[in-house]
Amino acid sequence: MLKEKFFLLFAGLLLLCPVLSRGQAENRSIQLLDQSTKNPIAGVNYRYNAQNGFSDPSGRVYLQYTENDTLFLSHIGYGEWHLTVPEVKAALEAGVSFKKKQLISLQPVTVIAMRPKPGDVEEIGLDVQGKLSHDAGVVLNQTPAISSIRKSGSYGFDPVLRGYKYDQLNVVVDGVVCSAAGCPNRMDPPTSQIPPNMIEKVEVYKGPYSFRYGTGLGGTINFESTPVRFSTEQDIYGRLSGSTESNGGVYRSEGVIGMRGEWYDMGLFGSFSRGDDYTDGDGVTIPSSFRRASVGSRLGFELAENQKLTFSITHNNARDTDFPALPMDLRSDKTWLFNAKYERTFEDRHLKAWETSLYTTLVDHVMDNLGKNLEPRMLNATTEANTISYGGRSEGVWSYDKGRLYAGFDVRAQRAEGERERSFLMGPMAGKTVYDNIWNGGQVVKPGIFAEYHHSLKDCNFIFSGRLEYNDARATDLSRDFASKNPETAAQQINPNISVGAVWGVSDELSLGVWLGRAQRSGSITERFINSLPVDRDPYEMLGNPVLDPEINNQIDLMLGYKTLDTSLDISVFASLLHDYISSEIDPALKPAMPSSPGVRRYVNIKEAFMTGFEATWKQQLFAGLKHKMSLAYTYGQDEIRNEPLPEIAPLDFRYTLWGSYFGERLTPMVTFRHVMQQERISAAFGETETPSFTLVDLGITWQMQKNLGLTAGVKNLFDVAYYEHLNRSVRGESRAIYAPGRNVYLSLFLDMM
Repeated sequence: MLKEKFFLLFAGLLLLCPVLSRGQAENRSIQLLDQSTKNPIAGVNYRYNAQNGFSDPSGRVYLQYTENDTLFLSHIGYGEWHLTVPEVKAALEAGVSFKKKQLISLQPVTVIAMRPKPGDVEEIGLDVQGKLSHDAGVVLNQTPAISSIRKSGSYGFDPVLRGYKYDQLNVVVDGVVCSAAGCPNRMDPPTSQIPPNMIEKVEVYKGPYSFRYGTGLGGTINFESTPVRFSTEQDIYGRLSGSTESNGGVYRSEGVIGMRGEWYDMGLFGSFSRGDDYTDGDGVTIPSSFRRASVGSRLGFELAENQKLTFSITHNNARDTDFPALPMDLRSDKTWLFNAKYERTFEDRHLKAWETSLYTTLVDHVMDNLGKNLEPRMLNATTEANTISYGGRSEGVWSYDKGRLYAGFDVRAQRAEGERERSFLMGPMAGKTVYDNIWNGGQVVKPGIFAEYHHSLKDCNFIFSGRLEYNDARATDLSRDFASKNPETAAQQINPNISVGAVWGVSDELSLGVWLGRAQRSGSITERFINSLPVDRDPYEMLGNPVLDPEINNQIDLMLGYKTLDTSLDISVFASLLHDYISSEIDPALKPAMPSSPGVRRYVNIKEAFMTGFEATWKQQLFAGLKHKMSLAYTYGQDEIRNEPLPEIAPLDFRYTLWGSYFGERLTPMVTFRHVMQQERISAAFGETETPSFTLVDLGITWQMQKNLGLTAGVKNLFDVAYYEHLNRSVRGESRAIYAPGRNVYLSLFLDMM
């Protein structure tokens, strides 16, 4: 039935793509490209005589050439610039114009680039280590505003942005593809299913201010895939990278091979990683073995000059991975991700582009306690679970005199099924086997409509964003036990979301911004339908609540940006007032399914909670080829009803990086300093304990031996510090948290012919 719905959705969305005729043929175009990455610059505001508007998604502006007129351009990421009369004529003849990106970001969004950029060792280092990562969650930890919940030493890093986590964050690929964890304990969070070696950049939208890609109560994380590229001549391209680490015997490899021509781009990609137990700074061995492999393909076809069709398919396979903080280990996790996208550009007066995407993801997860060293071993437990996510998105782009409109609709559907098998070895139940329905066939369907409008004035840019979403949740395979505790097992809710932002250019160097947003999110499948499994930070079993009220975030961000030729400064301060915040509380009337569990928690709404914090980044070019960067982030969270801190809030995180560029940018040494403060604000209701402060120093060097061949080497945790992050869970049955690796020497080699 789900497959039939998916194919009906596919056909319906394609039929809704508008088919419009070409506009004025006499218009000529200039494609605006980033000077370093050669990627299109969409959304550039232009003014040329009486003509004005915005560049389309391919970076093109369409002009009727006139004598003696200057072309004025502006973009929030590239500043203001202009092309003189000779430059306009030359650009029209060449068909392209290049512009270097500014360092400053004025919107509440962080962009983590995944491709090498000359002169910026941070991005070069990410290109090697980031693409070799077996978990995309590691990539996100480069910004201090994001931490990760870790239940394993090496796998399943679940991001937390400004204190928001799990389904409070909207995690998508290419603005549409999303997956649901098959594991109730989120051994396989959505970020773990994303192959980093096929990601070009990550956009982190902080706060509830952009709703084009879904409802992000606390933010949206959008992983953008490497786009297909066409060539006037047949071209074979590829990349091969490998790395090894001394602590844990970690080995990673990844590669891409493909062929492109005038109307096609066909590529294959794959990766393989494995590791064993590592030792922390105290010499203690941490169970952290893992195995992970990915393989996939991306196919792109240029159907016409203004039409493009892209298909992608990815298969991930993880097995035999240790989770010392959980009662079970990952035995097998198999995931399929499918995506199809149709794009068309227009030369119409207002409509500039239309894009339609369809996706489905399938997760098949198996975990058990058979590899756990249990004394005494009371029972053997195995859980098999699977999820399916499918849906689509269709969006148009319109350009007006001083504005740009994005509008469309989307739909997402998720369903989870699973069963836990418990075979008792001791006690009165010895010899018996019990089966538990863990998900109750929980299903959520979310159709929605959205719009985002950008309006430019002389010294100010405004952005309005909104979404209206319908949420239908129900249990499709209800267990008697769950039904006896939850008389109502279905709910329908309507969630409105709206935001407005403005950025003022006070001077050429100084900009100020303010953003106001209200987001509303319904409960997830876990929060509504989980059936007595310990899936939170303490060993209490969690019971879903199908009739949870939607949680609401009212947030404000204030921003300051300062930029000169050799320095940039970004400061952001936010405050959130949360209503009906989804949390949990112990219900003494409920008995746990497992005898080892201390009790049962039921998901509930907290009437009021509050969060606030700030981020700051200062980047400066020094002397003798040196640059440095300082950044810090802090979040404060408070449960106003219990009058105690919200759980799982990371402490203040400070980072300093100093790097140089020598011998024609072929040699780039780097040193990184990180200090994390003690976390004393803890939630006693959730069993949190204080986390001590720690200081780390990392060293690294990248040597570009030839144009396409490079080497990166370094030492992480140089002084072998014994430390753990506040969001690291404790080892099961012990009070000691999962400590991070001690001193770790790494070496990476990459050959890039992309």
